[in-house]
Amino acid sequence: MIKNILRFFFIVLMLSACNSRSKKNDATLRDFSFAPVKGIRYEEVKRRFSDNLSFNKDGFMQEPSWIIEVAAEDTMMAWSPQKQIMQKFYLQYDHGNVYNFAEEFFKVKHISKDSLVFQRIQVDGKVIADDIRSDVNMTFYAQTYIKNKLKTTASVLQRPAKADTLFIKARSAVVNRTDTAAFAARVPVQFIPKSKIVKVEKFSSVDKLQKRTSAYDYMFPKYRIEIQRAYKDFAYECLAVVDYTGNMKILTVNGVLPEAAEGKKRMMQGVADIYIRNLFNVIPGTTLGIPHNSEITVMIVGKEIKSP
Repeated sequence: MIKNILRFFFIVLMLSACNSRSKKNDATLRDFSFAPVKGIRYEEVKRRFSDNLSFNKDGFMQEPSWIIEVAAEDTMMAWSPQKQIMQKFYLQYDHGNVYNFAEEFFKVKHISKDSLVFQRIQVDGKVIADDIRSDVNMTFYAQTYIKNKLKTTASVLQRPAKADTLFIKARSAVVNRTDTAAFAARVPVQFIPKSKIVKVEKFSSVDKLQKRTSAYDYMFPKYRIEIQRAYKDFAYECLAVVDYTGNMKILTVNGVLPEAAEGKKRMMQGVADIYIRNLFNVIPGTTLGIPHNSEITVMIVGKEIKSP
């Protein structure tokens, strides 16, 4: 009798254990397993939007850069450019085919010994953002596959495709038709002083705490231009478009009262036409070597020479 009771409880415990198995705690139940690719080092060779382009209409460029290696089913290694080492991260299964490591969320789309395909996604409050932040597809090739089968290097495979060049040419043709349209230049505008009475500084907007990556420096370029011997003292921050020939069009002057906005805009356009045009070589922003209109923020400071 006691044996039958013990056998019954043992069966109940076994059934309970089986029922408690889930994708969260049992990797064999998931759609993909990292076990077959353990120890293989992969390099990211392309990062594209869903339209298979590296650029969007605003000029943002997807740049492949990751080097990763699966150390275990729950451990991913990734190359740290700062520390110059492969750093270990906990590979946490979330739900569906979504994983988290290195403070990023990825949806696994393909796993093989030659390649991996991840969709990099933005998760806000446990909800996947349905916008451009989640429209990122990353393709990795095994280093051995690149070297032995493709007979090339990751840096060659990472170059923008012909379709990217055609897209940038077409996009440039559109914005260059008017002096108020623009998109971000991968190589931002340059101001080269032609006189000792002017100087320029370009600021960096990179801020890891606010998740501002290096892309902010070309997406939202900021400058400070100082002009000595100006006709009077002034200091205004302006939003401007520098066109594909290097001419500057002032769009707005920040921080002024609405009733004074138009007058200050005309004043700063005069400063741009007289001082900046004549005292600087203005090199327009370019993407893939193609010059095009791009938008900048610039603090323009004038200093009048005071009589002794």
